[in-house]
Amino acid sequence: MSTKANYKILGVDPGTNILGYAVLEVKGKKLTPLEMGVVNLQKLGDHYEKLKHIFIRIQQLISSHQASEMAVEAPFYGKNVQSMLKLGRAQGVAIAAAKVSGIDVVEYSPKRIKQAITGSGNASKEQVAKTLEMIYKISFDDHYLDSSDALAAAVCHYQEQSSPVKRVKGKQDWSSFLSEHSNRIIK
Repeated sequence: MSTKANYKILGVDPGTNILGYAVLEVKGKKLTPLEMGVVNLQKLGDHYEKLKHIFIRIQQLISSHQASEMAVEAPFYGKNVQSMLKLGRAQGVAIAAAKVSGIDVVEYSPKRIKQAITGSGNASKEQVAKTLEMIYKISFDDHYLDSSDALAAAVCHYQEQSSPVKRVKGKQDWSSFLSEHSNRIIK
């Protein structure tokens, strides 16, 4: 997480046909979506060309917005192994683009992202989009909800990083927080 009071988070919903992205500006505790959209890769027939395009576009977004962190949605297990493999490659290329650009990357499960936005890990894409629309007074194209998923990943990341109890080795742990901040204990 950035130690600055003002920074930008790039949220990414990876895909090999449609990749969603969103840039979230953090000023103190105020969150402002700066840019959201999708990268339509459907017309690129070659899978390797799609991966190259993802790498270049992620680097462009990081550079143009001076993002300091990236939150990416983790692939979820599906029935089609080939689709899962391609999705994992798209995510890996996005992560590589961020790391080459020198920014930190954190991966969140779809369930965790949905829970952070709607309170339910089983929410639909549409429910996530509607919640974000109400909070930030924006609208999403119903055909491409991947940008709302990307914004949701960025907001989830902000919430996770600004929580007084940080993730410790993958789990929330109050005892670790208290041992690291014993000066806060009132006796």
